[in-house]
Amino acid sequence: MALNWVTLNDTRQPVPIGEEHNVMVIGTGVEMVLSVPSQQSGGTPTKLKETGGIWLTDQRLIFVRGLGTGHSPLDTLSIPLASLLSTSFQQPTFSANYLLVDIKPSLGGGLTEGAKAEIRLKDQGMFGFVSALEKMRERALFMKRESALEDELPLYTSPSTVASSSATPLNISATTRPPADAPPGYDA
Repeated sequence: MALNWVTLNDTRQPVPIGEEHNVMVIGTGVEMVLSVPSQQSGGTPTKLKETGGIWLTDQRLIFVRGLGTGHSPLDTLSIPLASLLSTSFQQPTFSANYLLVDIKPSLGGGLTEGAKAEIRLKDQGMFGFVSALEKMRERALFMKRESALEDELPLYTSPSTVASSSATPLNISATTRPPADAPPGYDA
């Protein structure tokens, strides 16, 4: 996760990283409220609120502040999908639906532990976006687990290496006897 680290092109659209592909783009009408807890105990959290666009890619969720709002501490926000700790679709009684996202901060990314983002869509329904985000998040977590499992596999040793390194030969005849409680006529 990184605050104000997204590389933008001339039209203020995020530049893809490597083989990154857009899954869903909502160019305008997105309200982002970012709550960042204070690093000091008892301090008040910082709330940053901006309107702009959001890009859901196969690797990250990106918010870009819209033009014409001057300078803001929340210009861009990039969250790797695997850093979305949880998502919660909120349906308040007297206001618009929104998505609440708990974010795992990255070292040097500008956020602290316990950071949350509220995402509201002004011009369209929220459900399609939430569904697409959940699918991509699950895929990212699956891929992360798979790569971790591949990295943890033990090294393969060939049977000839194991046999030559063994000091005592295997007693094969002891393993081929039938069990004591075997039925009559049972051969191992």
